[in-house]
Amino acid sequence: MEKLNIKMSFTMLIIVAFVSINLTVHAKQKKVLVFCKTAGFHHNSIKQGIAAIQKLGKENKFDVDSTINSAKFTEENLKQYNAVIFLNTTGDVLNNDQQNAFEKYIRTGGGFVGVHSATDCEYDWPWYGDLVGAYFLSHPSQQVAVLDVIDRKHISTKHLPEKYKRKDEWYNFKWVAKGLNILMTIDENSYNPGSGKMGNHPMAWYRPYDGGRSFYTALGHTEESFSEPQFLNHLLGGIKYAMGLKK
Repeated sequence: MEKLNIKMSFTMLIIVAFVSINLTVHAKQKKVLVFCKTAGFHHNSIKQGIAAIQKLGKENKFDVDSTINSAKFTEENLKQYNAVIFLNTTGDVLNNDQQNAFEKYIRTGGGFVGVHSATDCEYDWPWYGDLVGAYFLSHPSQQVAVLDVIDRKHISTKHLPEKYKRKDEWYNFKWVAKGLNILMTIDENSYNPGSGKMGNHPMAWYRPYDGGRSFYTALGHTEESFSEPQFLNHLLGGIKYAMGLKK
């Protein structure tokens, strides 16, 4: 009987260890990298953005790393992430080797999220332009405007009203890629767009791209953005899409 009890105890230890290992692996299954290097204008809201994404991660069971170090863009290091978030990046932030590593990451099923000035970034890298979906031209002063949410079925916009009114810095684009799935446009009659009036003026979109997934939102300039529940749910939906989660 004593031998039987010892055998059962040993078996239970193995089962507990196996379950613990699996729970640990599952807990670490989803992870994102927030990249916020700036080689041009530096947004003061980056600090709030990192904190907000870390909070979203805790609340939605995914881990969050953040960095301004472009040396993190190696093929081996990027493998651990389900999505990479370019949070208000500006200018030329990756060298050729780092660009190649990021292209391989997307081509093997990785996810990308671009926030606001991610379109004011890497103008001489056409692949990135197609990934993020547009290039920045100009913006007027910060002001209240109305966004038309034209796709309310997507995970990033299903919680938003058809007319989404808020204050931000509204981008005009000098180039927009073809084949984007547009989520929101901005009503140019609801604010002063300045000299960059576009007519059909997209503000957020998503697309499958080169083996991976891409989501971009032009919202997110202001510090206040990262404490707004509607914007944070919009951003969370984009992150979930990029990670490959549908719900």
